[in-house]
Amino acid sequence: MPAWLRFPLARRRARVGQITDGAYMSDLIDDPQPGQNLPEFTVAEISGAVKRTLEDQFSRVRVRGEVGRVFTARSGHLYYDIKDDKNVLACTTWKGQVSRLSVVPEEGLEVVVTGRLTAFGGQSKYNMNVEEVAVAGKGALMALLEKRKAQLQAEGLFEQSRKRPLPYLPEIIGVVTSPSGAVIRDILHRLRDRFPRKVLIWPVAVQGEACAREVANAIDGFNLLTPGGALPRPDLLIVARGGGSIEDLWGFNEEIVARAAARSEIPLISAVGHETDTTLIDYVSDRRAPTPTAAAEMAVPVRMELLAWVGEQQTRLVRALSARVDQRGQRLRDLGRALRRPETLLEGPQQRYDLMSDRLPTALMRGVERRRVALSEASGSLRPGLLARMLGQDQRRISNSADRLAPALQRAALAKREALGRRADRLTPRVIERDIAQGRDRLEALTRRLKDAGTRQTTAPRDRLEALMRLHETLGYKATLKRGYAVVYGDGGQVVGTKAAAEAAAGLEIEFADGKFKIGGTTRKSATKPKPPEQGSLF
Repeated sequence: MPAWLRFPLARRRARVGQITDGAYMSDLIDDPQPGQNLPEFTVAEISGAVKRTLEDQFSRVRVRGEVGRVFTARSGHLYYDIKDDKNVLACTTWKGQVSRLSVVPEEGLEVVVTGRLTAFGGQSKYNMNVEEVAVAGKGALMALLEKRKAQLQAEGLFEQSRKRPLPYLPEIIGVVTSPSGAVIRDILHRLRDRFPRKVLIWPVAVQGEACAREVANAIDGFNLLTPGGALPRPDLLIVARGGGSIEDLWGFNEEIVARAAARSEIPLISAVGHETDTTLIDYVSDRRAPTPTAAAEMAVPVRMELLAWVGEQQTRLVRALSARVDQRGQRLRDLGRALRRPETLLEGPQQRYDLMSDRLPTALMRGVERRRVALSEASGSLRPGLLARMLGQDQRRISNSADRLAPALQRAALAKREALGRRADRLTPRVIERDIAQGRDRLEALTRRLKDAGTRQTTAPRDRLEALMRLHETLGYKATLKRGYAVVYGDGGQVVGTKAAAEAAAGLEIEFADGKFKIGGTTRKSATKPKPPEQGSLF
C-alpha cells in the first residue's frame, strides 16, 4: 500500500482513540449522513503526499517529445514544454544546470530529456526537473543545424567581407585541440617539415558535453592574451579535430563556438573532421582546411622554397640594378655628346656685357641732365614774394589763436580753483580725527583677538608635547630597566638577544637601572659607544 494511502488510515485510527466520555459508541458505527465518516485532510497534506508519490515513483525518467515554448527568466532559470500530439509536460532546468546541458532546448526540436518529476503545491501543478537534454535522432540534428546556420547567415557572420587574410609567416601559432590525439602530432610534424614556428596548445575536449564550452573559452582566451607579454598572443589560430560522426562533431556546431570564432580578432583556420565533414565553425572561420595537416600547410610556407625564392629574387634584383646603372650611364654619355662646349656657351653673354659697358656712360649723363632740368623747373616756382605772403598768413592765424587762448586759460583756472575750494571745505581735522579714532579702536580689538588666538594655539601644542614627553619617558628603555629588566651587550657593544649569541661572546656587559656590570672578557675601552635598544622595545 502506498504511503499516502497508509497515512489516512493511521490518522483515522488516531481519531478513534480521541473519543470523549460523553460520546456514544453507536456514533462510530452508525453513519446517519453519507460521507460523514471520511477523513479530512489539509491542502498541505494532500500536496505533500502527491509530491512524495511523484518523486518516489518517477525519481529518474527519460521522456521523448517536441520542445514547445521556451522561456528564460531573469534569474537564469529555463522553463519550457515537452509535448506530443495530445499532452504537454512542463519542464524546468535551474540556472546551475543550464551550463551543463549538451543541447539547449529550442522550439520545434525533438529531444529526449532526462530528470525527475515533482509537484508544486502552490499552483497544483506537476513538472519535470530536467538535468540532461539530447537530440532525438540524426534527422533532428540536421534540422537543428540548418536552423542555426540560417540564423547565423542572416546575421551576416558568413560574409566574405568580414573574413581576415591569414598572415604569410606567423611567429606564434595557437592550436585548439585535444593534446592526446593524433591531430596535434600531425600538425606539429607538418609545421616542423615546412617551417618551424612557436606553437601554443590550448587543450580542450573535442567531443562530449564540455566540448563546445571549452573550445569557445579557448578561442576567447587566446584573444585575451597580450601581444608581446610573458605568454605572447598568437598571430594565427587553428581549431582542429579528427573525423567522426555528426554526433561526435556536434560540439563544433554549437552556437557559442561559432560566435566565438566570429568575434575572434586573430585569424582562424578551422580543421574539423575530414574533407566531407562540415560544421558551423567552418562557415564563420577565416579559412577552412579539409584536414588538420592541410591547416598546418596553410599556416606556413615551405622554408626551403621560400629561401630559394628569396635567392632568386636577390639575383634578379642585382641583375636589374646592374642593367639600370649601365643604361643610365650610356644615356648620360649620349646626352653629354649633344651639349655645346663651355667656350661657345659664354660667347653671347660676353658680347652683351661689352655692349652694355659701352652704353652705360652715355646713359648716366642723360639721366643726370634730366634730373637737373626737373630741379630747375621746381625751383622756378619758389619766389620770395610767395614765401613772404605765406608767412604773413601763418602769423595772423597764430595771433588769432593767441587772443582766444588767454580767456580760455583763465576760465579753466577759475573752474579748477572753485573745485579745489569745494574739496578743501570737506577736508576738516574732525573727519580725519574721527577716522583715526575708529582705526585705533579696530587695531586694539584685533590686537586682543590676536593675543588670545596666539595663547590658544601655543597652549594646546604645549600640552600635547608634555604628554608625548611623559609617554616617551614611560616607554623608554630606561623606564623598562627600572621595572627590573636588564640589557645585555656583547664585545662590540651590540645588544645580545639570544642564548647562542651570549655563548659566542667573549665577554658580556649587563646594564641595570643603577649602572653596568661586566662578566668575563678583558677590560678594554670600546671603540664605539654601545647602542641602546630602540625606545618602547620590551626585553
